[in-house]
Amino acid sequence: MPQPSNPVNWFEIPVNDMQRAKEFYEHVFGVMLSVQDLGTLKMAWFPMTQGMPGAAGTLVKAESYVPSHAGSMVYFRVDDIDAALKRVGGKGGKTLRAKTSIGQHGFVGHFEDCEGNRIALHSMY
Repeated sequence: MPQPSNPVNWFEIPVNDMQRAKEFYEHVFGVMLSVQDLGTLKMAWFPMTQGMPGAAGTLVKAESYVPSHAGSMVYFRVDDIDAALKRVGGKGGKTLRAKTSIGQHGFVGHFEDCEGNRIALHSMY
């Protein structure tokens, strides 16, 4: 019998310039992304720990992937939304929504990355 789980287990963020996007996300989140060249598909994988909660994912560059400000939005968990939003501007992104309370569910903030994607942050504090 399958174990119950959250419905999302993978995400892909489209990019046009992989190196620029990789440097942007490494700077904002303080992590190292691992680049994988799969022929016509190039990916930069966010770090993940097998068996831990939360979804894993990548930046992805391919002909059929187009960065967009519209559509689905990925939420990244961070400890300090204000600090993360400050780092966004240093690498070509911009804050779209400052840290905002969502009541008992914590706080959110939104930004546009260096590729034009709308991305969100979540924190309980």
